[in-house]
Amino acid sequence: MPKINKLLIANRGEIALRIHRACHEMGIKTVAVHSTADADAMHVRLADEAICIGPPSATDSYLNIPNIISAAEISHADAIHPGYGFLSENAKFAEIVEAHGLIFVGPKPEHIVTMGDKIEAKRTAGALGLPLVPGSDGAISDIEEAKAIAEKAGYPVIIKAASGGGGRGMKVVTSPQDLEAQMLQAGSEAKAAFGDATVYLEKYLGNPRHIEIQIFGDGKGNAIHLGERDCSLQRRHQKVLEEAPSPVLSAEERARIGGVCAKAMADMGYRGAGTIEFLWEDGEFYFIEMNTRLQVEHPVTEAITGLDLVREQIRIAEGEPLTLRQEDVVFRGHAIECRINAENPRTFAPSPGLVKGYHAPGGMHVRVDSGLYAGYRVPPYYDSMIAKLIVYGTTRAGALRRLRRALEEFVVDGITTTIPLHQALLDDPEFQAGDYTIKWLEEWLAKQDPAA
Repeated sequence: MPKINKLLIANRGEIALRIHRACHEMGIKTVAVHSTADADAMHVRLADEAICIGPPSATDSYLNIPNIISAAEISHADAIHPGYGFLSENAKFAEIVEAHGLIFVGPKPEHIVTMGDKIEAKRTAGALGLPLVPGSDGAISDIEEAKAIAEKAGYPVIIKAASGGGGRGMKVVTSPQDLEAQMLQAGSEAKAAFGDATVYLEKYLGNPRHIEIQIFGDGKGNAIHLGERDCSLQRRHQKVLEEAPSPVLSAEERARIGGVCAKAMADMGYRGAGTIEFLWEDGEFYFIEMNTRLQVEHPVTEAITGLDLVREQIRIAEGEPLTLRQEDVVFRGHAIECRINAENPRTFAPSPGLVKGYHAPGGMHVRVDSGLYAGYRVPPYYDSMIAKLIVYGTTRAGALRRLRRALEEFVVDGITTTIPLHQALLDDPEFQAGDYTIKWLEEWLAKQDPAA
């Protein structure tokens, strides 16, 4: 596999900037693509070349495969990094990139296909030895079969869209009497949202944590894990704050589930970065899905392992072996990431607009991933996340103290952000103790503002 000399970043915002920085540290030139709305974005300003690929709508720009490929050809790029979101888990895009003689910095297209279909992902995960939630083996449409599976798994059960995400096409069923109606409704929602009415059924876990394992494979039968991230603080299935390691896992549990995941990816011949997501309850892990891309929350793993995950992605795409063996991976300290959104911290209404003043916090072990600057106008067309604040401490208590100080320093004037939400979370005794689940944040928000 040839070395990458010039890489096109098929994304925007902080992740585009993150990829650009890794490339420049590796001596790789970068090409930024952008919509007309992002002409003044920081990643566009810093890249070696910039090419406009369309109007503000993501469909016409960041999801426009012909325009992105054309930009790569015009700029003579060797490779394309998709970041996260947009085309990062689009197998067709990966195939087209490789068909044009370009390096795709990501998994093999067939693995994106397998893990992108939740039913096939579950089937594959089971075959690879990952622990599964009890439920249907695949798609289910017959109501009598569904009732039998639900009875065996035990109520409550949850119906999920096979092609779904973000909570759409998802229904919790507490009794046999409601099963048929909820199945039909879930299928209708899935069809409207994803163009696919296929659903499957699983045991509903009452109050679990959301824990994900970061893995890396070289595509040649070798794989390692880089520990877990606890992503249980969620609102409407969207992550708000993540930390590593999880406050509830022991070193033995980490090694056990990490080893299972690494072996599964080695057996699969997986290439690049991936995240295997689990629900965890009463000491047991249950596979829910795999993301075949870099995660938003990857910096907390970087903080506790000292490994640059984007650099590792690029090295593997070039055909290099993994930087570390499993025995070389050492976990040190604790890291927390806050997602800072351009939203009202109480109503969560979007707050795009002109950034009149900006000051990022600094100091030892404080990292801010953001494309913000004073005078930048946050566009209304894309995801509202505008920054990630990552802090590291030798202990979780130390990381929390550093996070409190960093949030106090963080200034974004002109638009409303969720910084006050994170400051309020830090004052809660249960959060301070690490005593929370995937339901905790929404219940906490309801207590703060019953009308929310």
